[in-house]
Amino acid sequence: MSSSPLRVLARNRDFRNLFCAQLVVFGADWFVMVPLLVLLPQLTGSGVWGALVLAVDTGLTALMLPYSGMIADRLDRKKIMMVANLCALVAILLLLAVRDAGTAWLALVAVGAVAVSKAFYSPAAQAALPNVLAPEDLAAGNAVAGAAWGTMAVVGASLGGVLSQAVGPYACFWIAAAALAVAAGLATLIRRPLQVPRDHAEPAQRGWAALGEALRYISARPRLRALVTVKSAVGLGNGVLTVFPLLAGVYGVGAVGAGLLFAARGAGSVAGPVLMRRVLNRRSWLLPGLALSMSGYGLAYLGASVVNWFPLVLALVFVAHFAGGSNWVLSNFALQGEVPDRLRGRVFATDLMLATFAISISQLAVAAVVDHVDERVVLAGCGLVTLVYAIGWRIATRRLSLSNADAVVPADAVG
Repeated sequence: MSSSPLRVLARNRDFRNLFCAQLVVFGADWFVMVPLLVLLPQLTGSGVWGALVLAVDTGLTALMLPYSGMIADRLDRKKIMMVANLCALVAILLLLAVRDAGTAWLALVAVGAVAVSKAFYSPAAQAALPNVLAPEDLAAGNAVAGAAWGTMAVVGASLGGVLSQAVGPYACFWIAAAALAVAAGLATLIRRPLQVPRDHAEPAQRGWAALGEALRYISARPRLRALVTVKSAVGLGNGVLTVFPLLAGVYGVGAVGAGLLFAARGAGSVAGPVLMRRVLNRRSWLLPGLALSMSGYGLAYLGASVVNWFPLVLALVFVAHFAGGSNWVLSNFALQGEVPDRLRGRVFATDLMLATFAISISQLAVAAVVDHVDERVVLAGCGLVTLVYAIGWRIATRRLSLSNADAVVPADAVG
């Protein structure tokens, strides 16, 4: 019988510290991104810089993930998370120098450095999850961990928007830097090893050979191929984030409205993983559920493109990211049941790489048109791309099954 999320948090200290560290990291990310996306159009008079920041953030993360996933399988995952947080802290302090159009390029440098840090942090944290949870707690733990990003998107995005308007973006940058120091400290409190002992008799693979092993493992398994491509649907629709500050301007709600749009996104991302928890142990539902989640995201943004009442736009953004959050936790849980620990970091890195490349493509496409096309057209285009992808993905995977009879529980997972 599976445990409840609150019970797992209450009784498992190591999982609680890992979860709290992720909360702080995600909150810091929002305390940087929302004020920066509002600040850059004010300094430069163009929405292109905001789109470029988002594209650099996701693009560099994607480029680094193949290497960082390999590192997450070979080195101490706790140390990786701590060092990544401290490097991101230093990069965020560079944003204090972004003061006019002539220094806007420093935002790209700083965000790029933060992206590289996140590329090392994310596979290590995600791959470590089954190592701090008992098998019967894995579904509940995934629901909690899946809600971490959305929880801080609500808190960080809404507070980031309010504080950016009240005290300015630079105060938000200081807060984000302090938060990352706290996250590094929380990681030191995790006592349980975050990976199983490796067989020293087996020679360690180097460089691309280690990555190639993971890619061969994925390519030989149709279920894994389906699971590592599923997040790309939502990723290809992610360019909508670029127009959130501009959309807030259309409705006359300013930085607070931009924060509310990001917060609605986060609230949906919290609700999706939490409410999908009961579905996780019904593996036969996972693939149909993934197809529905992708379709829901696309349909919600198509709806948001045609309504004219800001509260209804917020509601549809919530629905879109309820579906997106469900997509994320369903695919992560399914992957954890298919991949052994020694490959898990690299497989999750590949999964994140494909998703972040999709996000970068979407954001660069929006950057090319954002100053020339109405914001609602961008919403509709992104929603339609996701919907078409969802239909194609479901047609391609219609004969696959993740039923309990087919499930592969990693033999080297530890609780």
